[in-house]
Order: sequence, then structure tokens, then C-alpha cells
Amino acid sequence: MFDLLQWLLPKAERFPRVHRHTVTLRLMNAALDCQEAVFAAQSTRGQRRQDALQDADAALNRLRLYLRLAHRWRWLNDGQYAHVGEQVAEVGKLLGGWIRQSRS
Repeated sequence: MFDLLQWLLPKAERFPRVHRHTVTLRLMNAALDCQEAVFAAQSTRGQRRQDALQDADAALNRLRLYLRLAHRWRWLNDGQYAHVGEQVAEVGKLLGGWIRQSRS
């Protein structure tokens, strides 16, 4: 997640200024919310961990939406979108595995 943030946040700062307080802010918040929820899950157990993992998953889904929009609006080129898509997919796999493991 840290690598994703490190790559994404500087890119998002270059998105069009007119959308800085709407889509760009939501994209950055979704990415940061996901990281914060992962931190919360690491420090808790039981139902609180499950809730934090579900929050992380929801934030990751919001991030996917905003990234698709950024690509559609050509704020991210095909190569950048492919790169960030791979990072998001990897985070999703890890998060999904953690969710399944913590349910058992």
C-alpha cells in the first residue's frame, strides 16, 4: 500500500486544477483511507479487525473507481493506468487473503 501511495499521490497532484477539490481529493482520500484501515486492522483483533478490513476493502473499491475515471478522462495514460492497476490488484489480493484468513 505504501508503494501505491508513494507513486499515486504525486501523480494526483498533477491532475487538472478544476477537479482538485472533488475527484482528485476523493481519490487521494480513498487511498489514504485504505492505508489507515490496514493500520487499524494490524493493531486489533476479532470483530474490530474484520470491520477495519471491510473498511479497507471499501476504500480500495472507491480508489478503483476514481482511477478508472482518471484514465477515462486521460489524466493517466495507458501505461500509468496499467502500472497502478497492477499495484491495486496486488493490494486487493493481499487484503482478500487477510479477510479470508481472519474469518477462520
